[in-house]
Amino acid sequence: MTSTTFSLFLAEIVHNSIVVIDASIDISQYMPIDLSEANDDLKQFDMSSAIAWHDYITSTLGFHNKQVAYGGYLEQRGMYSRSAYFNTRHPENERNIHLGIDLWIAAGTPVLAAFNGEIHSFKDNTNYGDYGPTIILKHTIKTVTFYTLYGHLSRGSLLSLKVGDIIRQGEMIAILGDAKVNGEYAPHLHFQVIRDLQGNSGDYPGVTCINDLEFYKNNCPDPNIILGLDK
Repeated sequence: MTSTTFSLFLAEIVHNSIVVIDASIDISQYMPIDLSEANDDLKQFDMSSAIAWHDYITSTLGFHNKQVAYGGYLEQRGMYSRSAYFNTRHPENERNIHLGIDLWIAAGTPVLAAFNGEIHSFKDNTNYGDYGPTIILKHTIKTVTFYTLYGHLSRGSLLSLKVGDIIRQGEMIAILGDAKVNGEYAPHLHFQVIRDLQGNSGDYPGVTCINDLEFYKNNCPDPNIILGLDK
């Protein structure tokens, strides 16, 4: 299945927009946010500080009277420069292009399964700037197998999980973690759709470099195909 065919498949199986955080929040309470290097507002605070990020996200939501800020697919971001985990000596190999969608909202917010499926794997990814606690679900729909990844969760969310557990669409699978456990970010969900996990377990790259962009863009289509946040 080509990347274009997979994207079309996703669009075909979604009859209504999929909700992956607190279903009681109306879509009218979502707003897009630009966290790319082009946003000059990000130069006004210390991007290495989770507290500063939290203040920026919170004040932006408050100004617009919204509850959730979203965005980031294929966004080139400066925030990853704070962590050696994403960087090399060669700019073309610096991982700073985001492969999922982030949903910025308070710690403790429920996280919901995008589709029927099962627990594929889970892990606490503890590198500085990494996902922190992460769950990957496996889905098989109309004979097509694919995966969804949920990152920046609470540690408690992983405690009762078992690989192979059946999960229903819309079921609460976790809650969001805070900066102490989520890789030192303001609280948010990183949500990513993955065609081929390439043998990974509990983890999969959520940020890539320009040299590898075409592969990951094909393997990880825009989650908004199923979330429908730009409609």
